[in-house]
Amino acid sequence: MTPTQPLGEHTRGEAAAGRWAGYLLLAAGMALVGTYVALAKPLTAVFPVFLLAWLRFAIASVVMVPWARRGSRDAAIDAPSRRALFLQSLFGNFLFSICMLTGVSLTSATASGVILSSLPAAVAALSWLFLRERVGLRVAAAVALAVAGLGILTLARAGTADAASSALGNLLVLGAVVCEAIYVILGKKLTATLSPKRISALINLIGLALMTPLGLWQAWGFDFTAVSAGIWALLVFYALSASMFSTWLWLSGLRHVPASHSGVFTIAMPIAASAVGVLFLGEQLGIAHALAFGCAALGVALVAWPTSGSAGPHPRSGQSSI
Repeated sequence: MTPTQPLGEHTRGEAAAGRWAGYLLLAAGMALVGTYVALAKPLTAVFPVFLLAWLRFAIASVVMVPWARRGSRDAAIDAPSRRALFLQSLFGNFLFSICMLTGVSLTSATASGVILSSLPAAVAALSWLFLRERVGLRVAAAVALAVAGLGILTLARAGTADAASSALGNLLVLGAVVCEAIYVILGKKLTATLSPKRISALINLIGLALMTPLGLWQAWGFDFTAVSAGIWALLVFYALSASMFSTWLWLSGLRHVPASHSGVFTIAMPIAASAVGVLFLGEQLGIAHALAFGCAALGVALVAWPTSGSAGPHPRSGQSSI
């Protein structure tokens, strides 16, 4: 054994440990997304949607002040960057929050998590539509599986008393996925000049400004004294998880794992959302959920699992608003 072999083995061991740590961080980030999406359901039972979204942005804005400062590697924000930031916030914060929160209030947390896992397929489809990126058979199959999963969830509620509202809720959550996919595509240009943390902080501030008129309108007659301490604590958890914690976990994981490998971890979203729905919200898992989850898992694998010699599409370019 040469003197250099132990050092090489040690380096390989450190790299492997770092890679597995990255996998755990990415999975934790996506699991946190599924968790706070599911826990948004009891919040929508207490707060009107616009007020809830406004409070989320307001709480996060206070805590994210350090992220908003310009770093040494951040370029000056020119007019095209300002337009891109506004559009990212419009779709990824303002419209996403309205669609997601309203949708979650009408459908189950489990169904919401399964539908949100179609994000990689949505990003790939919109990248093909707007950016003319190449789309292969795997992406086309993933889109078809996402549609199939949505159809299964909707048909499973057919004939029930809340069939119409559940179907509308599923469509609104799907609309949130489309908004998030547009957000991710817009972010591909901004991440070349601004850090992901600063982008997240700035679009959160823009989202707060966009939501303020609607939030104040619903806050006018709202009885804040009737809200329990537990709900306030849940609101703070939701705001910080959605805006900061999931972003930190994702960025930390990407330090150790190639971005082309990251998309597969979106499958942790429906798993976490289903667990929260069953364990804490009293939801029941049925055959339809199992079939839809199977479609989601296969769709994520088709889009996100890297192929040899190809980076492959991935759902996030460093930051996201989910």
